[in-house]
Amino acid sequence: MEKIREIEQKQLKAEIPNFGPGDTVKVHVKIKEGKRERIQIFEGVVLKRQGGSVRETFTVRKMSFGVGVEKIFPLHSPLVEKIEVVRKGRVRRAKIYYIRQRTGKAAKIKEKGIR
Repeated sequence: MEKIREIEQKQLKAEIPNFGPGDTVKVHVKIKEGKRERIQIFEGVVLKRQGGSVRETFTVRKMSFGVGVEKIFPLHSPLVEKIEVVRKGRVRRAKIYYIRQRTGKAAKIKEKGIR
């Protein structure tokens, strides 16, 4: 059991920005196309963060041509190159699933202000 924890600790990423639900992030993901590898950016609002340690994941939602697209990213995956926080959102819960039913202005999240 101790050896498993030791292996997991080695796979944790060191530089993870502080982000949570409601924040808009840019996720730089490695995409393999045949022999070539490139980085694709997926920008959207974080709906949730769940799990812990190596198994931690976060869900990002964006609108693409009027259709909502959600992707679940493993936080410590080697395929996730880096995560950039574009803006901090002000939300009052840990899982913001209610955004899925909202459209237009109602789907907007207020920015976190300095109080």
